[in-house]
Order: sequence, then structure tokens, then C-alpha cells
Amino acid sequence: MSLSTHGIFETLVIIHIITGTVGLISVWIPIAGKKGGGLHRQAGTIFVISMLTTGLVATGIAITTLADPVATHPHLSNHELFANSQMIAGIFGWMMLYLATLTINLAWHGWLCMKNKRDHHKNAAWHNLVMQFVLVATSANCFLRGVELAQPMMMGIALVGFATVGTNLWFIYRQPTSPKTRIKEHIKSLVGAGISVYTAFFAFGAVRFVPEIALTPGLWAIPLVTGLVLIIYHQRAVMSPSRSVQPT
Repeated sequence: MSLSTHGIFETLVIIHIITGTVGLISVWIPIAGKKGGGLHRQAGTIFVISMLTTGLVATGIAITTLADPVATHPHLSNHELFANSQMIAGIFGWMMLYLATLTINLAWHGWLCMKNKRDHHKNAAWHNLVMQFVLVATSANCFLRGVELAQPMMMGIALVGFATVGTNLWFIYRQPTSPKTRIKEHIKSLVGAGISVYTAFFAFGAVRFVPEIALTPGLWAIPLVTGLVLIIYHQRAVMSPSRSVQPT
């Protein structure tokens, strides 16, 4: 791999860590704080921007990894779990690309849910529909690569992408029955983006320090279970008869 490509990869990793860290921290302000207030909106905007940036940068990381898997991950070249370039390309290329598009999809869709609160039909804008198609493509690719590499983790995580597209389209083409419907979708998408970036940081971060546990299902389950609990809790709170809808 040329020095310039290596430099691009390392630069992207640094940017990815910085923007991802901003997202990892800022997501908790809307989750734990007062809903609908100025702080909620400001922190939410920072989170969405950081997630979109992190996803775009992760796409670049995935592409450079696919261009030269071994050179971008020399610390794994002698490890038994990642002993060949196909495995490195599968985990850090194709699966990274899938997680990047998942994060971008969820962040953008979650932002649109609130931006278009008075014009629901605008959620069917071409760019949002294109992102659903892209996520289906990267999800299918991740699943098939997992089959080729005999990696159940890749196959399992890819199913989240299919479920995301299904629920997104259900919301887009179904007229909301109340303002609470869009708020539930907003919660699902943005907390889902948080799950995606936490999953990536947990898993890919572990590879750099303890490669043996990088593909352990329990490690991947921590952010997923935590996020699902938060989604269910906040959606139930929103739908409570005693809960009024805050202007946002």
C-alpha cells in the first residue's frame, strides 16, 4: 500500500475516534435530560452531525481497508482469528461499511422525523428512500460475506439493517395517527444510531487491544441490549396517557 493511502487511513481513524467520541457522549444528554427543551435540541443536533460525520468517515475507513486489508491492519497479520486478508476485509471492510451506512441511515431518518413533523410526506424524500436502498444492499452484502467466512456475527448483525429499513418504510408510508408516533420513530432511530456507534467502538476497539474477544457475541450484545431497553422505556413513556407532547 502506498504511503499516501496509509496516511489517509490513519487520518480517517483519528477523525473517526474524535467524531465518534463526541457522539458517544452527546447521545446521553437527550436520553437522560428533559425532553423537548433547548438543551435537548442542541445536544441532539450535535449528536446527529457527529453520527453523520462518523458514518461518512467510517465509509472511508472501510474502503481503504478493502483496498489493502493486511497493510491497514498489520497488527492482525499474525493472529489466528485474522490470519488471512479475506477475514480482515470481511470484518473491517464489509462489516464496517454496513455499520457506517446503518449509522448514517438511522441518524438521518431520526432527524427527518422531527424536522418534517408538520409535513410527514417529506419523509419520503428521494434521499431518504435512496438510503433505505443502500442499507438493504450493504446489509445483504454483510450477510453473504458472513456466510462465505462462516461468521455468524456478520450474519446476525446484518439482520438489524433489514429490520431498520422495514420499520423506516412502515413509518414513511403510514400516516402517523398522532404526534407521539413520530416521537417514537425519532427515539428508535437516534438511539439506534447510538447503539450502532457504541457497537462499532466496542468491537473494533477491542480488536486493537484484545483481538480474542472482538467477535465474542457477549461484547456485541452489551450496546444492543442496553439500547433496546432505552428505546422500549422511552417509547413507553411517550405513549403514556399522562405524558403530554412537548413542542420540538
